[in-house]
Amino acid sequence: MTCIEARGLRKAFGTTVAVDGVDLRVEEGRILGLIGPNGAGKTTALNAILGLTPYQGELKVLGRDPWANRDQLMRDVCFIADVAVLPRWIRVSQALDYVAGVHPRFDRAKAEGFLARTTIKRTSKVRELSKGMVAQLHLALVMAIDARLLVLDEPTLGLDILYRKQFYDSLLNDYFDRTRTIVVTTHQVEEIQDVLTDLMFIDRGRIVLSCSMEEFESRYVEVTVHPDHLAAARALKPIHERQVFGRTILLFDRADRQQLAALGDLRKPSIADLFVAVLGNQNAAAQGAAR
Repeated sequence: MTCIEARGLRKAFGTTVAVDGVDLRVEEGRILGLIGPNGAGKTTALNAILGLTPYQGELKVLGRDPWANRDQLMRDVCFIADVAVLPRWIRVSQALDYVAGVHPRFDRAKAEGFLARTTIKRTSKVRELSKGMVAQLHLALVMAIDARLLVLDEPTLGLDILYRKQFYDSLLNDYFDRTRTIVVTTHQVEEIQDVLTDLMFIDRGRIVLSCSMEEFESRYVEVTVHPDHLAAARALKPIHERQVFGRTILLFDRADRQQLAALGDLRKPSIADLFVAVLGNQNAAAQGAAR
């Protein structure tokens, strides 16, 4: 079943086009990483999906028009922006009471179960908790909501690496199942590489790459080239080239791996390396067209 489907999705603020004719499809039970630089249109696209902003084009989320049917949609959708946004004056027990009061799908016993694994006291106010504890509390509240779609916009901003890892481990082990769908945007792409099932790059309001992680692994390969084979490797048309500690690393799309193996050491690229390559090529093409 399709969870999110958009055709020609467009959103402009005055003369600034934030989302520019986007087509996308996210199947149920997938974890999509939406990756893009600041100002690329990620948050605007998420706001359209969540029914927070009107848009042009066609958009269906869980079979509904999010702008026209936002109240119904929100029964099946959960959203986290930055985990550090809970009111600082609220007590943990009051936060539980509040979510229980506003969300019909909130399972209080489940939230209590998550909190029991932490050192968080029910009587503590949010301002008395460490940043890591606030993240744990936020996660406990969200993961106790039986939502079909979870949208995460830079969810681990400002957290140290230990809590970021815990966040994604909890998400995978305690929350995700094949009936739920998760859409996540983040700048810390290296931490979600092994979490995702699907990948999408957005730049200047347009989708510039969309693939499953299976396709990512079969299509792209990096080669640390032996110096005497550099000319031969470049002749095979890499999509990107970079230098690391004096070694040349070339990134290839749909190349013959046996041929490449004779020229250097092969490895799976990181999402971050592919992102730099794709966006670098997009920018170069845009500059070329401008001339």
